Amino acid sequence: MVCRVMMHNSLYFRLAATNLRKNGRVYLPYLLTCVGMVAMYYIIYALALNQSLQSVYGGEQVSLLLSYGMWIMAVFSVIFLFYTHSFLIKRRKKEFGLYNILGMGKRHIAKMTAIETVYTSLISLVLGLVAGVVLSKLFYLLLLNIVQYGATNSQLMLQFEFSTTALYRTLLLFCGIFLLNYLNTIRMIHLSKPVELLKGGQVGEKEPKTKWLLAILGVICLGAGYYFAVTVESPLDALTLFIFAVLLVVIGTYCLFTAGSIAVLKLLRKNKRYYYQTRHFTSISGLLYRMKQNAVGLANICILSTAVLVLLSATVSLYMGGEDILRNRFPRNITVQLHGISEKDAPKIEQMLHAFVQRQQVSSGNTLHYSYLSFAAQQNGNVLQGELDAQVYYGAGMRSVYCIPLADYNAMRDTKQTLQPDEVLLYEIGSSIEGDTIVFGDRTYRIRERIKDMDLRSSSMDEMVGAYYLIVPDLQTIWEIYQAVGGEPNPLLSYFYGFDVDADADVQIRIMQGLQTLQAQQEWHGGVECAEEARDSMTALYGGMFFIGIFLGLLFILATVLIIYYKQVSEGYEDQSRFEIMQQVGMSLHEVKQSIHSQIMTVFFLPLLMACVHLAFAYPILNKCMAMINMTNSVLFIWCCVGVALLFALFYVLIYSLTARTYYKIVRQ
Repeated sequence: MVCRVMMHNSLYFRLAATNLRKNGRVYLPYLLTCVGMVAMYYIIYALALNQSLQSVYGGEQVSLLLSYGMWIMAVFSVIFLFYTHSFLIKRRKKEFGLYNILGMGKRHIAKMTAIETVYTSLISLVLGLVAGVVLSKLFYLLLLNIVQYGATNSQLMLQFEFSTTALYRTLLLFCGIFLLNYLNTIRMIHLSKPVELLKGGQVGEKEPKTKWLLAILGVICLGAGYYFAVTVESPLDALTLFIFAVLLVVIGTYCLFTAGSIAVLKLLRKNKRYYYQTRHFTSISGLLYRMKQNAVGLANICILSTAVLVLLSATVSLYMGGEDILRNRFPRNITVQLHGISEKDAPKIEQMLHAFVQRQQVSSGNTLHYSYLSFAAQQNGNVLQGELDAQVYYGAGMRSVYCIPLADYNAMRDTKQTLQPDEVLLYEIGSSIEGDTIVFGDRTYRIRERIKDMDLRSSSMDEMVGAYYLIVPDLQTIWEIYQAVGGEPNPLLSYFYGFDVDADADVQIRIMQGLQTLQAQQEWHGGVECAEEARDSMTALYGGMFFIGIFLGLLFILATVLIIYYKQVSEGYEDQSRFEIMQQVGMSLHEVKQSIHSQIMTVFFLPLLMACVHLAFAYPILNKCMAMINMTNSVLFIWCCVGVALLFALFYVLIYSLTARTYYKIVRQ
């Protein structure tokens, strides 16, 4: 009796192993993907928990970014592996139906699939964790190199840590995913009848219906998403609208691929002159069937491709434009920003700061200094009303206003401009004033000239909400403007002093610390900053974002490759019979190949084309979002978008050439 049970159980193990071998063409890519995702999740989790990484300056920012990436990976892994495993089970429905008809009950099929799940889980987890532990050192060194820790922290290179917590959490996550996939398999088998299982691979043979409402919804959603992306004006609006625009584009993409493509093909079929040509007749008929079967997969490829393009374009441009961002944030190497300064104090402060710099015995120059008054205002056309009690600058129409005396402007620009009492010069950031006048309360000023560029320190908040720099005739005009918007008479000013230093980073930081001591002694309100001190923090931040971009980009590319491969495999099996029928009705082998090849090319490259269109329309809103973190080099961002798109297109073509071989092998069997 015991021997019989053991033989009975061993049969299931042999069947499970045989099934995996016979279905190797579809299971091997799935297993490789599982191995890759397990390895990548362990690596990013281990890096996020790395204590030596967190101990360095800026390391906490990098660890936080890695934690965000870890959660994105976890959610994506659950969704994507569930989706791909469902595809595998759909391909095997006919096999399960045959087992059922031959006498194997659904309970026995469930037992066999349980053993298959154990096999795939063990292979994925063991190989994935081994690969993750081995490769985590390589990715650790890559991260250190990207954020430039290796040069200044040589001991950090040797402090690699093995994380048992990451190992445990990786096992927990992916065991849960494999269990979820198994339960879904049981559900699909239990709810299907033997006849339905036998015909599982032939579901969807009927001609698809035209779903006009869904197609129209897709056009509306996609058009609305594009409209919001292109017409956004302020970076703050871009931030709030970005997620909404993304959701609209995602919905529109799925609707257009599932319904819009079929509607367009049927419209082409109604055009008799176009349709009744041998080349168009077979292509459109074939594409109608292909779009119904593969619409969701193609939409997934398009969304993943767009995610890769957007993610890599943004992170690459941030990493490459680090120096531009640093210079926008710090117009000079060392800057002093003081508040509550009277008109009489400004010259004395300038003399003290200049004398301090002279005593440092370093080569300095390119000095920039000016007084100003700043306040928040609500814009309505060309009218600005003061919001002097506003603690945060959020809300539509809120702007930052800076008033600078003409004398300081002439000194910083080495010009001899003159202004009438009612004239101003205007420099705009992230917003604009229409017309030739600007109004504050009951006072109107004529805009004599719009300044195209100013060498000033602008904050990310100014980029978000929009800012106006007004060059006014004198201090009296500043006080008049401030009173017109509800301020008190004769307000105290702010003072900016910045200069460049021809010295290494340590010397510049030492000078900054000396200025901080001077500020404390004189009881000045404000702060002293140094670009070199902020460089490590900014490099860590943008380098960490670049690393996450590379990591998630690889993950999305891996998913894209798997979907493309399965699409080719499924179409190969479905085209076997059609390949024979087309030859039987009189088409030559060359015509058959040409027809099927044109259909595959159309379907295959449509997601790439749509992804590039998505990226092009997303550029304006992305550019506004980048401006919020002082990335204002639009030319660099454009070149990064173009470069990433071209590289991804080359990779896409390579994947097509490799997966097309599998397709033709299946068709010719």
